[in-house]
Amino acid sequence: MFQVIFNEISAAEISQLPTTLQLEILTDFQVTPDDLKAMDPDRYGSMERDGKKLYRYRQRDYRIYFEVKPEGVVVHRVLHKNTFQDFLFRANLPMGDEDELLQKQKGFWRLIDEGKAARRA
Repeated sequence: MFQVIFNEISAAEISQLPTTLQLEILTDFQVTPDDLKAMDPDRYGSMERDGKKLYRYRQRDYRIYFEVKPEGVVVHRVLHKNTFQDFLFRANLPMGDEDELLQKQKGFWRLIDEGKAARRA
């Protein structure tokens, strides 16, 4: 299992959720190297940009976007699923593979870059 590190933005996003939901999400977010090798498509997804891999973990109605670094799993964003569904709908994109569509959108990467630039909590 990796150490999980939240930045300021992702920590603020998860802290806005009810405590019981936070605990439920974090209890299930137990990422191991084996999980990332044999990704369950119902739980995990991945996207790449400039040779760097970003992972998506699904838990209930939430998506955790994270990167694996030597120090552990760095969580960049914790977002409700409707955030992206609404985005895809408004942008008139075809509904399909969410990860593939997202990795092509500059707005999505700006959102992730904000998380990457935030201080770690």
